[in-house]
Amino acid sequence: MPDSTPIDPGSRPHSTLPYPPIYKDAQFVALSDWDGTITTMDSNDFLTDNLGFGIEKRRALNLEVLAGRITFRDAFREMLRSVAANGHSFQECVEVLKKNIKLDPGFKDFYRWCKEHDVPVVIVSSGMEPTLRGVLSTLLGDDEASEIDVICNSVVVEDDGKKWDIQYRHPDSGYGHDKSWAILPYRELAHRPTLFFFGDGVSDMSAAKHADLLFVKIKANGENDLANYCRENKIRHVEFTSFHDAQAIVTDVVEGKRTVEAVLEAGK
Repeated sequence: MPDSTPIDPGSRPHSTLPYPPIYKDAQFVALSDWDGTITTMDSNDFLTDNLGFGIEKRRALNLEVLAGRITFRDAFREMLRSVAANGHSFQECVEVLKKNIKLDPGFKDFYRWCKEHDVPVVIVSSGMEPTLRGVLSTLLGDDEASEIDVICNSVVVEDDGKKWDIQYRHPDSGYGHDKSWAILPYRELAHRPTLFFFGDGVSDMSAAKHADLLFVKIKANGENDLANYCRENKIRHVEFTSFHDAQAIVTDVVEGKRTVEAVLEAGK
């Protein structure tokens, strides 16, 4: 079950960006990471590996984050700056991602099932909103994409896009965007909903212990950093490979066929 430690209002990081309203009347809310979770590969990894300093240095930095020797905020900024330093404009990056990033094959069905059953879906990302929105609209269509709330970082673009840098939502946090604060406000509600969270990587570590039911994506490329983190820290979770798998479990919980505790006990 989620961490029940009382929320210290003073611990809330300063946000440079607004939040959408929370769903106060919902019985269930699905919050999901974007890169590598809703998509089949991480868009920022794709940029870094192909246009920046490459996969070896990126993976080395990710492992440094897991080991606690560097913050995700600083490592991620270094990755993205390597792309800009190689002369790639921000608009070029958006176009490259729109051509190369694909949705998890089960996400459209999952999203539409959630809409039909009054389960709000919120994307919680450490990426930059213009790249995320560009890819989401391309893959889902403008109308459906515009219906989904997105909580993420932004970007500062100068010199007609030749110079650009990530604008962190929580610049004082070591996460850059502390995703737990997309979840924690729901715990303050008198009638709090059941919260599903879906993630895959190091940027999801701050949110991992706060969801009622945590789904951790397992990827064929072996970059399963959130799964390793949860195993090492004994955070109960359910592993999945596609949203088709996750939808079956969410359906059972929403329809009252299984409890969250029963799912976590079974691990599937």
